[in-house]
Amino acid sequence: MDKQIKYILTDIEGTTSSIHFVYEVLFPYFREHLNDLTKHAHINEVKQAFADVIDMAAREEGKHLTTTEEVLACLKQWSEEDRKVTPLKTVQGVIWKSGYESAQITGHVYEDVPTALNQWRALGLKIGVFSSGSVAAQKLLFRYSDFGDLSGHFSNHFDTTTGPKKEVDTYHKISQLLGLAPEQILFLSDITDELSAAAQAGLQTIQLVRPGTSANWPSTAQHFLDI
Repeated sequence: MDKQIKYILTDIEGTTSSIHFVYEVLFPYFREHLNDLTKHAHINEVKQAFADVIDMAAREEGKHLTTTEEVLACLKQWSEEDRKVTPLKTVQGVIWKSGYESAQITGHVYEDVPTALNQWRALGLKIGVFSSGSVAAQKLLFRYSDFGDLSGHFSNHFDTTTGPKKEVDTYHKISQLLGLAPEQILFLSDITDELSAAAQAGLQTIQLVRPGTSANWPSTAQHFLDI
């Protein structure tokens, strides 16, 4: 590993964790428990998310949502479309919190991840997460992972509130927030466009190619322990 690297920034989906877990466990769980959001309507983040859904639906789709049922239907549609929008990610985190805390779901991570996290920290490296999933959802996945609580490994979490993952300015912002030169940060992801944006911002990058993530990628997987 390059000696000038001080910080490892990692994606989740397709990088630390299986895409299948997200699409076959987390997303269905959210849709099955979508109506439970009415029980959390008093929570400020849910109130704000609902207001943001109404605003976004009006601005971007010309829809005028007036009832809770319409907002929930819109969220369900956005979930099915896998929209990378903050209000959806926020309420997903609220629903998943209940699932994790009740042990109905546990967070998938690949087997090489816990060992790699321990090794990197032993080398004095700091580790952060940048995912389209909300910060709350990120923390839940690692706190309730299949390998126990891994949340203590991470110094920072970033989500779509920081900026889009495929835009160069987002990675400039992250390096500024971390107080590090871009070249001191290594970004790990499975998505070429994200890696390209990070590289244009001056970050070092490695693509993780996990088995089964895409028929267009090589069959050989890049493991955390190979970095």
